Amino acid sequence: MVEIIKIYKEKFPSLRLIGKRYTDKDRDSFGSFSNKWNEWFEKGYFKTLEELGSLPENEGAYLGCMRCTDEFEYWIGMFFPEQTPVPEDYMYVDIPSGYVGICWIYGREDNGEIYGQEPHDICMSKIKDEGWKVENNAWVFERYNCPRFTTPDENGKIILDYCIYLRDE
Repeated sequence: MVEIIKIYKEKFPSLRLIGKRYTDKDRDSFGSFSNKWNEWFEKGYFKTLEELGSLPENEGAYLGCMRCTDEFEYWIGMFFPEQTPVPEDYMYVDIPSGYVGICWIYGREDNGEIYGQEPHDICMSKIKDEGWKVENNAWVFERYNCPRFTTPDENGKIILDYCIYLRDE
C-alpha cells in the first residue's frame, strides 16, 4: 500500500527540459512507456545528458514528464538551466518558472504500486488539502531521485517524487 510521507511546495526557476518526447502511440502493450525507458538505458541516452550537468533544484534526477495540450505528451529526460545547448538527436521544451507541489510517494517499485492513477489521485487530493491549485495544462513529473528512488529501505520500499506545477497565487 502506498502512502504520501511528505508534501511540500518548491519554487523552480525557468528551465529547459531536454530529452525525447513521446505520445500515446509510443506506449507498449501494457499502456506504459517502460519500453522507452528500457531503450534509454540500453542505448545510454542519459549518459549524454549527464555530461551537460543538471539543474541544481533537480539534484541530477531522471524525469518522466507529462502534460496534455492538444495531445498527451510524455517526455523522458532531465531538467537543465535555461539556454543549455541541446545535444543532437534530443528535443527540448522551455518551462517558465513556477511553484511545484511535490509529494513523496512511499511504496514498492517492483509491484508497480507507486505508479498510475491511484497514486496520482492521492497526490492530487493532498495538494487540494494544502489549498494549492494546479496550473492549467500543468506539467506533471515523476522525479527519480538518488538514493530515495534507487535504494530500497529495509521494507523493500522506495520514494518516488511526484510533482505538479501549481498556479502562482
